[in-house]
Amino acid sequence: MKKLLRFAVPAALVASAIVVGSAWLSGGASGAPATAARSPRSGVVVVTTRLGFAGETSAGTGIVLTSSGEVLTNNHVIRGATSVAVTTAVGHTYAATVQGYSISKDIALLRLSGAHGLVTASIGDSSRVNVGQAVTAVGNAGGSGSLKVVTGRITDTGRVITVTDGEGNTAQLTDMIETSAPLEPGDSGGPLLLGGRVIGIDAAGPRGFQFQSGSDGFAIPVNTALSISRQVQSGHRSLTVHVGPTAFLGVALAPPGSSRGPGVVVGQVVSGSPADRAGITAGDVLTSIAGRTVTTRTVVRNVLLQTAPGHPLQVTWTNQAGHSRTATVRPVAGPPQ
Repeated sequence: MKKLLRFAVPAALVASAIVVGSAWLSGGASGAPATAARSPRSGVVVVTTRLGFAGETSAGTGIVLTSSGEVLTNNHVIRGATSVAVTTAVGHTYAATVQGYSISKDIALLRLSGAHGLVTASIGDSSRVNVGQAVTAVGNAGGSGSLKVVTGRITDTGRVITVTDGEGNTAQLTDMIETSAPLEPGDSGGPLLLGGRVIGIDAAGPRGFQFQSGSDGFAIPVNTALSISRQVQSGHRSLTVHVGPTAFLGVALAPPGSSRGPGVVVGQVVSGSPADRAGITAGDVLTSIAGRTVTTRTVVRNVLLQTAPGHPLQVTWTNQAGHSRTATVRPVAGPPQ
C-alpha cells in the first residue's frame, strides 16, 4: 500500500490564485552523455516571479529542456505570477511566458523570450530509480539567487502526498520520489540527479512546509513531468492540463465558511477587472458561473481553467443588499492558477 503524507504549499497570489518535436522528447535534453566532468548546475536556472496583484515576489528553480528556451518547473513556483524572469548560470536573464501547466501534477512549462544556445539538462529515466541510490539536488535554496548543490539518497518511491495551499485548496501528488537530500524553499522546480541525469523535479523540502511526519524532501518523477510538457507543447488542453493564457475574472474569493448561505463570498475585486466592470464588489456572494452552481472556490477556478480569455461567461451573484444580479462577463488573460 502506498504511504500517504501531508504538507502545505505556500499560498501564492492572494488576488488571483482563485480567479482566475524537440530533442528532449527522445529522452536526452542535450543529447550529450552525463559525465563526471559535467557540472550538476548545467541546464539549471533561477526562476523569479512577480506577484503583481499581491505586491510580492517569489523564487524557485527551473530545468532547461531545449536550447531555444523551454524550461520546466513546478506549477506552484509560477502560480499567480504577473511576470516571470529566468536567469541562467552565466547570468543572462530572460522574460518568460507560461506555456501551460498542470495543477494536479504541479508541473509548468515556460518559454524564454529571445533565448538561443542555452545549455540543456541531461534527462534520465525515473522508472529505473531504486531506494538507496545516491542522488544530487540543485536549486535556488532560500531564494538566494544562486544555485546550491546538496546530496543524499533515495529513501522511497511511489509516495502519495496530499498538498494544501494557504487558501484551503488540496490536491494529491502521486508516485513521488522521496529523498534525504536536504531541500529548501526555492529549490522547487530544480533537478534531482542520478548519475548526472535528471530523474525528478524537486517539489518540496522540510523547511517552510508542514509535514505529518518525517523530514525528507520529494520530487516528481521526470517521466511524469515530460509527459505534461509534451501535452502542453502539442497544444492539447484537458481537465488536468491547461494550455495557453489563463482566464482572469478579477476576484479573490474568501475562505470556506465565510458565506452563511449558498455561494462563495467575494473577498477582493481588482480595480478595472472584468468583475469590477460587471458591478461585482467585495462582500457580494457568487452563486453561479457558466451555468454551474458555485459551492466552492474550486468550482470557479475549474470553470476559468476551461475558459479561453475573451469568451463570455454568465455570472450570477447576490449583492450585499440581498438582491440577485446576473451579467455576462468576458475574462481577460491573467496569472496562472
